[in-house]
Amino acid sequence: MSELLAIGISHKTAPLALRERLAMTEAAAEEFIRELVAHEEIREAVVISTCNRTEVYIVSRESVDAESVLLARLAHRAGIRPTELVDIVYSPRNCDAARHLFKVTAGLDSMIVGEHEIQGQVRRSYETALGAGTTGPFTNRLFRAGLQAGKRVRSETALGTARVSIPSVAVDLARETVGPLEERSVVVIGAGETAELTARALREQGVSTLFVANRRIERARELASAFDGSVASLEELPQRIREADIVVSSTSSPHPIVGAEEIERVMESRDERPLLLIDIAVPRDIDAACADVPGVHVIDMDDLQATVARNLDVREGERAGAEELIEDEIDRFSHWMAQQGATPTIAALREHGAGIVDQILGENDGRWESASARDIARTEAIARAVMQRLLHEPTIRMKALEQGGGQRIHDSDFPSGQWAPASCSGLAHLAGPGRQCPVLDGQRARGDDGLDADRQLASQPPPAAGAEGPDGRNEFPARHGKLDADRHAGPRPAGPHHLRQPRLLRNDRLERVGAGGQDRPLSLLARRRPRDADEAPGRGN
Repeated sequence: MSELLAIGISHKTAPLALRERLAMTEAAAEEFIRELVAHEEIREAVVISTCNRTEVYIVSRESVDAESVLLARLAHRAGIRPTELVDIVYSPRNCDAARHLFKVTAGLDSMIVGEHEIQGQVRRSYETALGAGTTGPFTNRLFRAGLQAGKRVRSETALGTARVSIPSVAVDLARETVGPLEERSVVVIGAGETAELTARALREQGVSTLFVANRRIERARELASAFDGSVASLEELPQRIREADIVVSSTSSPHPIVGAEEIERVMESRDERPLLLIDIAVPRDIDAACADVPGVHVIDMDDLQATVARNLDVREGERAGAEELIEDEIDRFSHWMAQQGATPTIAALREHGAGIVDQILGENDGRWESASARDIARTEAIARAVMQRLLHEPTIRMKALEQGGGQRIHDSDFPSGQWAPASCSGLAHLAGPGRQCPVLDGQRARGDDGLDADRQLASQPPPAAGAEGPDGRNEFPARHGKLDADRHAGPRPAGPHHLRQPRLLRNDRLERVGAGGQDRPLSLLARRRPRDADEAPGRGN
């Protein structure tokens, strides 16, 4: 049975130095997952790599071997031993792995709770794997469900409404101070990462005129072209500020680059038009005395940090509601996973049924001399229809059995007079020799008590003929004493499916046929005359 496994590190488990060594570009991630699926143990693979985490999601049949392969590949990339990764990686499986991805996509596992950027990063990671051809049914469903979960959290809770990054908070405060930002003119001083994020946030809010001023004119030109802006030299700065509505400064200068006296001269020529100065640099780029100039409003890092702290409190208050939505999406995903676990057995069972129909038709081919081709075709159609109807109810119950984690099926689950397979092992047996049963495999992995109960039943001595069952009824009638003796005679063959012989359940009674007999309901066996122990040996048993 296929298993979903995630292995990763994040800011919660690994220092920055190690995260840097495991970080992957898009091209490196594509090459990495191609190498993974080249291994026989790994069928599907997706990598998420950001500044705060590197996570690999794989689907495999042999999870232990696949985990060893993946750890070895990650350790090789980081230049360390696999054993050194053991203490810092996390490795959730199946629904736990899905839950982790859903929280990551929703921003619940981020350094800044509820951040928006991670949703786009997860989407791009999934698209990279799609392009590389390393996804499949499990990872396709997983990542689409994860992106849906992230979308629901952001649209149905306030987790994403309270911004907590400095650039986004700066733009929000600008909008609160001067009103809508469309048609506003903005000057951005600096061309580093913070300045770039601020310019992007301003453009997303509809700012139409954007000037970038920086000591390195090449970098200023590169940033300006990315957001349809213009370049301004530092010598042109006073003129650009005179025309601007907002000035945002984020440089690494050790001294203020915008002084109070310069701002006073600029304001004298602005006809009392207000000016907003936003300083997101440490040390300050804008002289604190600028706030004393009439018509000038200054927002500095202290103001921004206070707003961020308030917004973080709002987000933490939304966490419980967001996690409830995540669990709702996990229920949907686990329901789908459960159906996938039953699919191979159901397919094998139907294939076996079709094989029986083909066999019976083949055995009778040419025996109906008087039948027309139309009659033969109709007979074949009826035979296949009977097979489909017989398997319809077991198919439904198999899916329910898998979703329920391997519970027994009771007679009340079936319409009166229908036979219910009491365990997946019976269906696996009917599907043919060598077939695997994912439900039974899951029970073995969990140490399900039902399997132990069957082992105990198989090891018990045969009850005396005429003994009463737990419900007080004569469960082993004397006339079936010979049949029950056959059932317990001789050593039982080894193998998992022989530990749980196929059983048929009716009216809460469990009947087993001898090891050499055919699997059939008791109602059919009861029509035959019970054989006595002293029957002629030539007639056999």
